[in-house]
Amino acid sequence: MKYERILGALYGQAVGDAMGMPSELWPRARVKAHFGWIDRFLPGPAENSAACYFKRAEFTDDTSMALCLADALLECDGQIDPDVIGRHILAWAERFDAFNKNVLGPTSKIALRAIRDGQPVRELENNGVTNGAAMRVSPLGCMLPTADLERFIDDITLASSPTHKSDLAIAGAVVVAWAISRAIDGERWESIVEALPAIARHAQEKRVTTFSASLAARLELALKTVREANGVESASEQLYQLVGAGTSTIESVPCAIAMVELAQTDPNRCAVLCANLGGDTDTIGAMATAICGALHGVDAIDPALKAELDGVNNLDFTRYASALREYRQQREAL
Repeated sequence: MKYERILGALYGQAVGDAMGMPSELWPRARVKAHFGWIDRFLPGPAENSAACYFKRAEFTDDTSMALCLADALLECDGQIDPDVIGRHILAWAERFDAFNKNVLGPTSKIALRAIRDGQPVRELENNGVTNGAAMRVSPLGCMLPTADLERFIDDITLASSPTHKSDLAIAGAVVVAWAISRAIDGERWESIVEALPAIARHAQEKRVTTFSASLAARLELALKTVREANGVESASEQLYQLVGAGTSTIESVPCAIAMVELAQTDPNRCAVLCANLGGDTDTIGAMATAICGALHGVDAIDPALKAELDGVNNLDFTRYASALREYRQQREAL
């Protein structure tokens, strides 16, 4: 069953990303005015400077970087090597001409330029607070067991370091990865979500590097907002206005966790709700729907969406899922 949940997390990441791609980085009002309601894969509109490069059902840099991370793990037989991760992400960025397109976040762009110039990852500052580490972390959630929280945080910190080393960015990645990992163990969402604020607080306070607001407090606000709202539309509007749906970790990660709750953990519903939210729709969709996919397994993904995703992107997620399951089993046996 863990294999099906790992595959569900990977497909969830891609479905949420591709569903949210056409509306990414647009204000909520503009999403409503342009699309009405997004409930299927759509091409990126020509007038969306971030989405215009992508065809219907194509995923964005979020899932591309997650697969770079997975490729680096496969190359190193399940070991985390920041320089190898950085090399894979840089190779993708150069293939996609990402430095000349509006797809890379500011933190990743600065870090990848430094890596391209030959700087080792350990020498980079990378103290940005954007969500690039959290958006690509799903393969680590699939691979890493949670029994040793300190080691879990250290592993996420190491894997995030090619682009993000700040306390907030790491804490956001820990929250998403930990939720996925617990889901793969078969834990129920109710117990996972109850523990997340404490996990976030511990990760953020482990090595303080910024003056960021508390991720734990923002998670609690996001969940309270959704639980007390009068219906889905009201909940989405209040999340957008109160918590925020921007590219910062402090907004997008709490928003993603709240969207899992709002969708009642249904991956297909979650992808749709995230796509219509406004803001960083593809990233919030990728993180939230990856968690939903891990909770319910790949069979919960709409077969039509999965088939379209497979056909357009020509990728074999089963190869990644098999390897990540094997690496997880090795770590669990230690």
